[in-house]
Amino acid sequence: MAKGVELERRLAAILAADVVGYSRLMSRDEAGTLERLTSMRQGVLEPLIARHRGRVVKLMGDGFLVEFASVVAAVTCALEWQASVAEQSVGGDGEASLQFRIGVNVGDVIVEGEDIHGDGVNIAARLEAEAEPGGICLSDDAYRQAKGKVEAEFEDLGEHSLKNISDPVRLYRVVSVSELSHDSLALALLPPEPTKPAIAVLPLKNLGGDAEQEYFADGISEDIITALSRNRWLMVIARNSSFSYKGQTVEPAQVGKQLGIRYLLDGSVRKGGSRVRIAVQLSDTESGKQIWAERYDRTLEDIFAVQDEVTEAIVGAIAPELGKAEQSRATTKRSGGLSAWDSYQRGMWHLYRRTKDDLREARRFFETALSLDSGLSLACAGLVDAYYYEIVLGLADSMKENRERALAAARRAVEADPDDAAAHCAMGKARIVRREHALAVPDLNLAIELNPSLAWAHYGLGASAVFSGDADSAVEHLERAIRLSPRDQHMGSFMVRLAEAYLLVQEYGQAVDWARKALQQQGFQWSRYAALLAGLGFLGEREEAARVLNDCLEQRPDFSISMVREGHLYTDTDSLNHYLEGLRRAGVPA
Repeated sequence: MAKGVELERRLAAILAADVVGYSRLMSRDEAGTLERLTSMRQGVLEPLIARHRGRVVKLMGDGFLVEFASVVAAVTCALEWQASVAEQSVGGDGEASLQFRIGVNVGDVIVEGEDIHGDGVNIAARLEAEAEPGGICLSDDAYRQAKGKVEAEFEDLGEHSLKNISDPVRLYRVVSVSELSHDSLALALLPPEPTKPAIAVLPLKNLGGDAEQEYFADGISEDIITALSRNRWLMVIARNSSFSYKGQTVEPAQVGKQLGIRYLLDGSVRKGGSRVRIAVQLSDTESGKQIWAERYDRTLEDIFAVQDEVTEAIVGAIAPELGKAEQSRATTKRSGGLSAWDSYQRGMWHLYRRTKDDLREARRFFETALSLDSGLSLACAGLVDAYYYEIVLGLADSMKENRERALAAARRAVEADPDDAAAHCAMGKARIVRREHALAVPDLNLAIELNPSLAWAHYGLGASAVFSGDADSAVEHLERAIRLSPRDQHMGSFMVRLAEAYLLVQEYGQAVDWARKALQQQGFQWSRYAALLAGLGFLGEREEAARVLNDCLEQRPDFSISMVREGHLYTDTDSLNHYLEGLRRAGVPA
């Protein structure tokens, strides 16, 4: 390095590993040993390293030098490394089986391009030489950071003088690796079932071949990972791990097992002239079934605008599909063994049915989830939703009590996780049902700041604007909510609010179109009928209005202008009176 150039340094956790008896194995069967090592490295070790956010600094024949951001990640990777190698060796040729020694250290390293040097690296290499075959050896510094944070027992080996290291180093060996059987070791190191679903986004395949398209495909993949990561209920595998599969043909089940994920998103990009086609699919790695697939055809006038647009569309579609899959999974489990997450998903399943009994059941499951995990902010948000729907559907035993309970649950959600967009969205909804629309806006805006793809937050802003009489702003937010989540289970609510926004701007044809679409969605909601009737009333379509009114009265015999006046959430008097005038013209009873 040139004189006077300041060295770049950083603190890093270093894992050094090599194959036990590599020279002996090579002398007996050079081709076979190389084949086994290459297969182990590509099929097991490199995906494992990527899963723990490690970076392979260099490969040295039989050796590995790997850098991690934390000692816990390095030691956990080392444990799973030895367990995976031991598992593959069971039943094999003992003489030809691969074994590794691993050393882990944490210390200051010198950075030179992609390489690292210094005592931090040298000590890790010396520790690896001190480890037993199939074992792991840690420095004192690494031990202190790993102790109590990884599932392993350690034995103090005392201070050792290491070659070319000036001061003695206290060593610790991982007892559990060398002393457990293969089966029990593999079982002990299996990661616990995740408390929330995990997804990996594989790099989109470039079917065209040109470099510009490669960057575009990678850019969309990276943007999807970033956008999905804003959903705090979803564990998203980091880019380094997902991109370790770039250029490989893999099965969802294989990736699911290696990365510990439940869902996999993959796809392709193909360019033809000035147009590009992006195809994506979402798979369940356990069943191998495809959950959702879509194709996006775009003109490449502005490649970055297309990238943003397609990313937004994909992310908006994925979240509701994952929600449906999780609800289906939860409803098939035995009630006695439900986790907090399962109970929450069962609550969501009942919530979307929106009957009085189902909303009561939804609340029961959300409370159960919170009794199992008091910090599950999503269950608090679910309670807000249940109280919200009981109010807007006119099913609450006490409107006043529901409004108070919704606000209390929303506060609990925000306290449990102040950085959760869904929690702030829940606060916005609680304010809306209390007719505190101005107070709802800051929380809904914060929710969008935290997660720009959260359709419900845009819906909330649109709804509060409708009820406050700001129709132009309402249309913008509600159309965005529908665009963000076109297959949302709340779509009926999105559509009826948009119909009401068009009523306010006196575009009655648009209002009727959206109200009709809302009526085609799942569940009964009296406001969908009311919006359609008001639009038909202003258009003078009395005959159709009479048919719609009869249908509504069969399901809600007390439907009337006074019921709508009492039950709706308008605070702008002129807007509400305009709405009610449309109902009068449609023949709705007073």
